[in-house]
Amino acid sequence: MHDEQNPTDTAQDDATGADLAGDAASSDPARGLAAVRALRTLADRLEDVQVANARANGWSWQSIAEVLQISRQAVHQKHSHREARASGSEGDMNNV
Repeated sequence: MHDEQNPTDTAQDDATGADLAGDAASSDPARGLAAVRALRTLADRLEDVQVANARANGWSWQSIAEVLQISRQAVHQKHSHREARASGSEGDMNNV
């Protein structure tokens, strides 16, 4: 993912939350849209980390889905690949 980034992506990744919030409210569409993209990327990364944390602490896919307010199938489809890689090719299909 980082291999595909251009220099402006890296600068945006280093911005603080306050900077991003201010940029998202900017009247300049380029700044506003770049901030939206950066916030979306940050949210996705945080979700990845916290889903992995929840699974490591014994949470079921259903419990995670309820907190995220999405379906169990959606959360499993989006995040189960990490467990599959960690446990080999079979993955964790029995807990779906």
